[in-house]
Amino acid sequence: MNSRRRTFAPRQLAVYAMQFAIVGILVAGLLARNVSIVVNGVLALAVTFLPALVSHDWEVRPSPGVTLWITLAVFLHAVGMLGLYDHVWWYDHVTHTLSATIVAGVGYATARAIDRYTDAVYLPRRFMFVFIVTFTLAFGVFWEVLEFFVRLGADYFGAEAVLVQYGLEDTIMDLLFDTVGAILVGLFGTRTLSSVVDSIHYRIEELRAG
Repeated sequence: MNSRRRTFAPRQLAVYAMQFAIVGILVAGLLARNVSIVVNGVLALAVTFLPALVSHDWEVRPSPGVTLWITLAVFLHAVGMLGLYDHVWWYDHVTHTLSATIVAGVGYATARAIDRYTDAVYLPRRFMFVFIVTFTLAFGVFWEVLEFFVRLGADYFGAEAVLVQYGLEDTIMDLLFDTVGAILVGLFGTRTLSSVVDSIHYRIEELRAG
């Protein structure tokens, strides 16, 4: 009797390894009773399952490279909550840049799919680059405002802040590296996202036909 052995590609194995590591970080946060680590660990782990969720429920199929990209971004953030954000000066810049590429990728894929879906919307290539940067910065500003109010709320109630903001200079630097991430996607990431764009476009067509 022949048995079939399931094999995993290196990218898939890397995703599983990072998910396992995030679970370890989450457990460490629970043992230390650190609310910030626990909340960020739960959110990071949830995000790693989003590609599988949208593939199963919405039939939007990210490539293995995109799944690895998303998982790496949230994994590095979860690791940073262990103390790297406080003790390694450049770590926050790296995670902000990588997270910004995810936001930029979502904005690009959605806008490009809509552009292909209807003739009423036309987004020239040059404008698309501007759109990616603008969309990413808008989300970055929203996130910084959210961090500010979360910190105010935590201070008011005497609780531990799950999102940390270090002041105006830190906010400006975060937005700067958000811009860097958006530019990287605008210059080099659009081809990587082509499969996502195709999936969204086909899904819109199916919904329209149905």
